[in-house]
Amino acid sequence: MTWESWYVLGLLVLALVLFSRARIPLDVTALVVLLLLVLPGVLTPREALAGFGSDTVALLIALFVLTAAIARTGVVERVGLRVASLAKRHPNALTRLLLFAVTALSAFVSNTVCTAVFLPLAIGSARRSGVPVSRVLMPLAFASILSSGITVISTSTNLVVSGELPKYGLDSIGFFEMAQPALVIAGCGLLYLMFVAPHLIPDRDQGGVIESYGLRKYFSEVVISAGSSLAGKSLGESRLGEAMDLTLVGLRRGKTRILAPSPTVVLNEGDVLLVEGSAENILLVKDVGGLEIKPDFKLSDPDLVSEEVRMIEAMVLPRSRLIGGTLREALFRERTGLVVLAIHGRAQDRPLSRHRLEAGDVLLLQGAAADIERAVDQGLVLLDDKSAHHPRTVKSGIAMAIFVGCTALAVTGVVPMAVAFLLGVPALILTRCLTTEEAYQSVDWPLIVMIGGLMALGAGMTKSGTAEWLADAIVRWLSPFGGQALLAGFFLLTVLLTQPLSNAAAALVLLPVAIHVARTVGIEPRALVMTVTFAASCSFMTPLEPSCVLVYRPGNYRFSDFVRVGGGLTLIVFVLSMLLIPRFWPLYPV
Repeated sequence: MTWESWYVLGLLVLALVLFSRARIPLDVTALVVLLLLVLPGVLTPREALAGFGSDTVALLIALFVLTAAIARTGVVERVGLRVASLAKRHPNALTRLLLFAVTALSAFVSNTVCTAVFLPLAIGSARRSGVPVSRVLMPLAFASILSSGITVISTSTNLVVSGELPKYGLDSIGFFEMAQPALVIAGCGLLYLMFVAPHLIPDRDQGGVIESYGLRKYFSEVVISAGSSLAGKSLGESRLGEAMDLTLVGLRRGKTRILAPSPTVVLNEGDVLLVEGSAENILLVKDVGGLEIKPDFKLSDPDLVSEEVRMIEAMVLPRSRLIGGTLREALFRERTGLVVLAIHGRAQDRPLSRHRLEAGDVLLLQGAAADIERAVDQGLVLLDDKSAHHPRTVKSGIAMAIFVGCTALAVTGVVPMAVAFLLGVPALILTRCLTTEEAYQSVDWPLIVMIGGLMALGAGMTKSGTAEWLADAIVRWLSPFGGQALLAGFFLLTVLLTQPLSNAAAALVLLPVAIHVARTVGIEPRALVMTVTFAASCSFMTPLEPSCVLVYRPGNYRFSDFVRVGGGLTLIVFVLSMLLIPRFWPLYPV
C-alpha cells in the first residue's frame, strides 16, 4: 500500500468515528474530510468538488422542491383523509390502510414527509379507537422506509448510488429497475408490521407528549355553506367527525341549540357545528367543499392562499386585557386585523366571539404576517406557526400534474432524469404552488453538503487504491465461500454501517469497494451494487432514521424497542434480498 492508501484508510476510520459519535454535524464532518483529501494532494480541488456539480446533487435538490410542493398543496393530506373516511369506525382497518398508503406514497415522495403528514392522523385514530399510540407509530415509520427500492427517486440513497455508477463504467439505475424485488420486500414487510410488530411493542403511557406535538384540542365553529352537498344528509352519512378526526360537540340552527347531536340529525344550509379537534384537523375543514370555519367566513377569498397570510397559536397571558371578556367586547378583530379560527379551552355552548377568555386559553389566529405582532399588544404570547398545516389546496392539481409530468419525462428518457425534475422547479414557482423562499427552505442543505463531501471520499478511495486494498481483503475472507457469501457479507456490513451513519453515507463508503470485489472475483458488479443499495435503506434497528426520529417521542419508545421490532424486519429484508437479488441481477455473466 502507498502512503496515500494508508492516509485515506485512516481518514475513512476517522470519518466513521465522527459520524457515529455525532458530536460534529454530519455535513461539517464531510467538509472536513473533503479538505483533508485536498490539502495533502490526494485529490485536486476540481476532483474533490466535482460532487457538488454532479447530476445527482441537482436531481436531489429538484426532488426536495417537488416533494415540498406535493406536501404544501395538501395532496398527501387528502390521501390521509380519504383513507380515514374509507376505514370508518374500524381501527384495525384504518391502521392497515394507513400503512398501505404511507408505503405507496413513499415510493415517490420523501418518507420523512409522509411520516410527518400522517403522524397526527395516526395519533388521532389510535386515541379515538383506544389503541396504544406506541403500537401504531413505529409501524408507520417503518412502512415509509419499506418502499425505498420501488423507484430510483424513493430515497436519496438510490439517487446517489445511481449517479456514481457511470464513474465505474456501469449504467445508472433505471427508474423502476428495482421495483419487482422491492414490491415483494415491501409486501412481506407490511404483513410483519400489521400482524407481528404490534405484539412486540409494549404499551406506553404518552403523558403530555401528544399535546407537545401540536395535538391540543381546540373548539371551533363550522358552517354548512349555501349549496353544500352535505345539506340534506344526516351527520352519520356525512362522516364529518370520522373523516377529519373531529368531535362534534353541538349544533346551532337559528335559535335552536342541540348538544351532542345524534348521527340521525339532518344537516341544513346555515347550520353551525361546534367541533373539537387538533389545529391541523380543524384547518382541514377549509379543504372540504361546502364547509367554512365561521370566524373566517368572510375571508375565504383567493388572497388567503397567499404566503402573506399566517396562522399562529397564541396563548392568553395572566395579565392580558382580554381575560374575563369576549373577543367581540375587546374589538379583537378591529384592533389586530386578525381573526380567531378556534379556541383551546373550556367547551362553551356559545359562539366563539362570545367565549369569555381565561388565562391559559390558546387561540388559533389567522391574518396578514404584518398584523401578527399586534396580538402581543393584547396580552398574548405567540406559540407556534401553523401556516404549513393549511395547504394551498387550490394548487394541488397543478402541483400533482407537474410532478407526474416530470416523472413521465424521466421514465421515458425524453430528457435526462436530472433535467426532467429540474424543469418542475420553475414550473412550481411560476404557478405559485410554492414561493421562491419555500423552495429554498425545502432543500435539506446539510444532506446536500454531506453527499458532496462523501463523493470526494469515494473518489479518494478509488484514486489512492484504498478501495482496491479493502476489496482484496474481503475477497480473501469471503470468496472461498462463493458469490452468495459475498452478497450476504456486503448486506450485513452495509446494515451495520447504516445504523450509526446516514443511508447515503454507508452506500458511498462501500460502493467502490463492492465494485472492486465483484471485478476481482469475476461476478457481475450490479448484483453487489444492488445489495449495498437495498441494505443501505434497511435502517430499522435504531431511532436515528429521520422517520423514526419523528415517532420516537410521541410513541414514548426506548432504544431497545427498535432493536427488537426492527431486528425482525431487518431479518426479513435480508432473507428476501439474498433470494431475489441473484434472480434479478445474476451473479455470473450469462
